[in-house]
Amino acid sequence: MFFGQYNNKMDSKGRISMPIKFREELGEKFIITRGLDSCLFGYSLQEWQKIESKIKSLPFTNKNARAFQRFFFSGATEVEIDKQGRINIPNALIDHASLSKECVVNGVSNRIEIWDKEKWQVQLIESETSFEEIAEELGNFNF
Repeated sequence: MFFGQYNNKMDSKGRISMPIKFREELGEKFIITRGLDSCLFGYSLQEWQKIESKIKSLPFTNKNARAFQRFFFSGATEVEIDKQGRINIPNALIDHASLSKECVVNGVSNRIEIWDKEKWQVQLIESETSFEEIAEELGNFNF
């Protein structure tokens, strides 16, 4: 399980260090892809297989299902953690998340998220101001 928030810097080659606490669970290789809310999602290979299976089961006859499959899978790439604990993020994913030098790597249960630091701060402020409303709404899901 992934949890916690870590501030990191991305170098000019698109490399970012993975938090030590995440490396073992992610494995030497893992998948990153376009995430929602303009961030990147990262999954261990084992977790990716579960997510892939669920998304593949969506009906291809549904326009929204096809759009989501294209969005999610076309951005996916396997990355490898180097000896310094870094991964190299492809330019298309850097562009999707508008990543700059200052980044945040968050643990979110079964995945990690990679955010541009400024975008993360905006997201965090928006979530904090409506946290109670969000929690109340989640009560409808037996939370």
